[in-house]
Amino acid sequence: MLSQLTIRNFAVVKSLDIEFHNGMTAITGETGAGKSIALDALSLCLGSRADANWVRPDQEKAEITAVFALEDASPAHQWLAENEFDADDDCVLRRVIQRDGRSKAWINGTPVPVSQQKSLAPLLVNIHGQHEHQLLLKEEHQLTLLDSYARHKHLLDKVQQDYKNWASVEKQYQSYQQQKEELEAQRQLLEYQVNELNEFALADGEFEELEQKHKRLSNSKVLLEAGVFALNALYEGEHNNASSLVQSASQRLAEAEEMDTSLSPINQLLQQAKVHIEEAALELRQYQDDLELDPGELQIIEDRLSAAIHLAKKHQIPGSELSQQHKKLIDELNNLEQAGEQAEKLDEDRQQARKIYRESALKLSTSREQAAAELSQKISSSMQELNMPHGRFVIQVEHDANARATRQGTDEVEFLVTTNPGQPIQALNKVASGGELSRISLAIQVMTATQKTVPTMMFDEVDVGVSGPTASIVGSMLQALGKSSQVICVTHLPQVAAKAHQQLQVSKSTDGAETETAVIALSKEQRVIELARLLGGDKVTDMAKANARELLAS
Repeated sequence: MLSQLTIRNFAVVKSLDIEFHNGMTAITGETGAGKSIALDALSLCLGSRADANWVRPDQEKAEITAVFALEDASPAHQWLAENEFDADDDCVLRRVIQRDGRSKAWINGTPVPVSQQKSLAPLLVNIHGQHEHQLLLKEEHQLTLLDSYARHKHLLDKVQQDYKNWASVEKQYQSYQQQKEELEAQRQLLEYQVNELNEFALADGEFEELEQKHKRLSNSKVLLEAGVFALNALYEGEHNNASSLVQSASQRLAEAEEMDTSLSPINQLLQQAKVHIEEAALELRQYQDDLELDPGELQIIEDRLSAAIHLAKKHQIPGSELSQQHKKLIDELNNLEQAGEQAEKLDEDRQQARKIYRESALKLSTSREQAAAELSQKISSSMQELNMPHGRFVIQVEHDANARATRQGTDEVEFLVTTNPGQPIQALNKVASGGELSRISLAIQVMTATQKTVPTMMFDEVDVGVSGPTASIVGSMLQALGKSSQVICVTHLPQVAAKAHQQLQVSKSTDGAETETAVIALSKEQRVIELARLLGGDKVTDMAKANARELLAS
């Protein structure tokens, strides 16, 4: 619950320290005194937008601190622990607004983005504004109120997650469908190219081998002549071939060795040279035998080499890379074919995701229908208590299994009402007058508030348009609500204020130069005087005091 609110230099407030207690607290005061100032200040600690105009004139900054007492098992306490804040018995929210409009925020002494305060706020306080009945006419707000009463957050979360999953798969599928024609054309081209290369079947390294064979065969005559010349020069020539010359030289040195043995190593080299010459001659003979010109083989090689070069040009690559290009295209074709299989899987996935979403939406719809029936009955009863004896309220939930999917499901929710006998039940905005709408709004707020787990509820003049005996009933409703939650109510009705367990009075004073707002907790006797003022105006009579005491006693 909210235990303390400290306000410094905020609007017309110079300095305020307000203590709050359990039960129902009424805030009263003269018109224009600033009864809603505490709610405005607290809203800033709960993450509402800052405005430089909130800073008191001639001051550099406004500062608001709100202290909440927490139970260990409360959602707010768990939120603090999960977000690694000190989670003691208290939660302290602080907000500072600078003169230039900039603001800073803290949670339990730790600087935080305002968005984090805003995230924590729904776990601490629920504020019902005096214009709540205007929101009540909006369909999205009606749906929010019903879901809040139903307390089926787990079903809402499931629908939202299933919607997200379906949307993700659907997006992938639609993306593939948009590219389908382009991918199919690409697949057909790859298939043609791969078949062409499959048919040609160029092996790894074959292109280089073809080039080498072609070069040798196309120059075989020159190579043959070179071989004949070398063979004659080395061994088979009639005069002075290398083999006979080396042989002659070796014989002369062998004779000379008898006179000088140091020639022996040289002669050994000559003998080795003769062996190498003979081996070379033998290899040349074999080379000549193998080099016989075969025009048929040359033609075959030329044809295949030409075909390889032609294919390489088509793919704009060197011939030596044609084999690798073949493998690359096979991989690309396989990937495209796998993409087609994935598209089929995507179609199956989207159908399954759609089914799961529709099932979740139906469960959510069933829960809404059950909550709608229960809440309709409660609001109808409250309307009758609030001086609308023939009032009947119906929350209509229409579910369409084929309706457009949304994060909130596929239901259309509408609030219907009738307030007079014989009047057909119709949409809320077509039936209720301003006063009736205020009372209906109040009944809805009180009924939905009973389902909330938020420890503190604030009502800002939600009793506008209510008077007489109805006002007393409103006060009783809020008092009953204060037995299970902390209720803080800004009101102008003495019948409502009298039902409060505590009462705060807001007053405004001025010295002609400055205006200041004060808030004080009233004693029992002070409450009598304040209630008498609300009953009879500025002049507090004994009769008004007696009426005030009677209200308090009741």
